[in-house]
Amino acid sequence: MKDRFIIKKWLLMGMVFLVAGLLGACAETPVADEDAYQIYTLSSTETKVEGHAHHMEATQNDAMINELVQALSEPSKNLEYKAPLAMGFTVRSINHKDGKLTLDVSEEYLNLSPTTEVLVRAAIVRTLAQLPIVRYVEITVEGKQLFDNAGNVVGLMSADLFIDNDGNEINTYELARVKLYFANAEGDKLIGGYREKYYSTNMPKERFVVEELIAGPSGKIEGLYPTINPEVKVLGVTTQDGVCYVNLDAGFLTVVNNVSMELSIYSIVNSLAELSNVNKVQILVNGEVPASFGQSVYERNLDYVTTLEK
Repeated sequence: MKDRFIIKKWLLMGMVFLVAGLLGACAETPVADEDAYQIYTLSSTETKVEGHAHHMEATQNDAMINELVQALSEPSKNLEYKAPLAMGFTVRSINHKDGKLTLDVSEEYLNLSPTTEVLVRAAIVRTLAQLPIVRYVEITVEGKQLFDNAGNVVGLMSADLFIDNDGNEINTYELARVKLYFANAEGDKLIGGYREKYYSTNMPKERFVVEELIAGPSGKIEGLYPTINPEVKVLGVTTQDGVCYVNLDAGFLTVVNNVSMELSIYSIVNSLAELSNVNKVQILVNGEVPASFGQSVYERNLDYVTTLEK
């Protein structure tokens, strides 16, 4: 009886330890934080922007804005990164109205180097534009408009102005000015239009062009229409010996509006051919050239191009 009691005692203790272990394991399981925001900061070398998770404590709109601005102002204790609002200038005022948030900063902001200034802008905009109430961010200096290094007014900025590829790190931004070809109203001709946007330098410019084509016309120029199904996914874009290989998913075979497949192809070809390093283009669908394509490699064809009617 005594031996049987001892066995039961040890079995009971074993079950207690097992349950405790399971509870401990459950306690260590990370739980998704629905209130987590990304606070974007500059790397210590000021060459890229990095995201850091932030748990939002505020619940009211103005308080949420102030909390993010405060987080953007707090330097790293271990100097692993630099806070964009702690770079030698101060925030004079914050104004939010109708989806536009204006951040007025002191004149010391103008002492930032051109590269650092773009990264600071990117970090501020990408952080604050996460709030549903903020569609655009504007930075002013002592109440006056901010100008970029080329002397152009920066104006209102949205998060998608700063393009980056997948991941938590955003490399140095570069302003790209590319010519994209979209369809006319009838869908039988292409019309070229220029687009300026900052993009991450870890993304090939060729891919940037393709993704901007998929995104469609910006709306700034009337009379331009999409040539590619907006649901298309880019599987890969590489360039070798002057030939750009564009690999898309099967969604590319579904044309939009009344645009023909041929016109859709040449919108990509002609747009990429505007880049100095691209002479020819091969479009693949899931890694293969579709049998319905008339050829495997395409060159620029201006016969499809017309001008916008005034």
